[in-house]
Amino acid sequence: MPRQVLFIYNDPIAPEALLGETFTELGFDVDTFEVVPAERAADPAVDVTFPDPTRYDVIVPLGSRWAVYDERLPWVATEIDTVRHAVDAGVGVLGVCFGGQLVATALGGTVARSTDPEIGWHRVSSSDPELVPDDGPWFQWHFDRFTPPAGSTVIARNDRATQAFVHGRAMGLQFHPELDHKLLELWIDDDRNRDGEGDLAQLGLRADDVRADTTTHVDDAARRLRLLVRGFLDKVAR
Repeated sequence: MPRQVLFIYNDPIAPEALLGETFTELGFDVDTFEVVPAERAADPAVDVTFPDPTRYDVIVPLGSRWAVYDERLPWVATEIDTVRHAVDAGVGVLGVCFGGQLVATALGGTVARSTDPEIGWHRVSSSDPELVPDDGPWFQWHFDRFTPPAGSTVIARNDRATQAFVHGRAMGLQFHPELDHKLLELWIDDDRNRDGEGDLAQLGLRADDVRADTTTHVDDAARRLRLLVRGFLDKVAR
């Protein structure tokens, strides 16, 4: 029987992208669950009943434009409970950016606004290259960062943030290994259409430069993503 993975869409413009391809290649059946539908993006305070995580071998909470500590969003606390239930039940959990912050919070860590946000391709230093290969940069788009929970093992960091930790059968990532060109264009388009100054402008970045860097790095990052997922399945989710 094929193994099952659930991707949790916390934001309508944050799908699984290359992560979905990778899990499919490794023999998983892919399921998805949408938290905030596109028509509610301007009013994301929705009531959500999450699927039972114990129906899956792995759950993957994905990214979000919103913050884990945004008290307007009742579904965040419910999703934190869902992640905690998954971890307690021995389900593999791979949290990505906002999803990694959810995992950190569920297990006793914290999340706060970063004093040094990151957008674009940034190097990380890994203490476990089988889990987080560091022979090339990873894509970042975050203004918040997590403090890992007590008892976890930090496996990657840079001078701006902790980038990855492992706690039991859970792994939290601050970066976006799933990024491909299509996903980048979704984020650039959303950033361009926001009221007020977008994230790129706040950091003095140009969309065309981020696109060019992505063209340079995305194929090798896809190779490293496959190593990351295999390492997660072999060493963390088990």
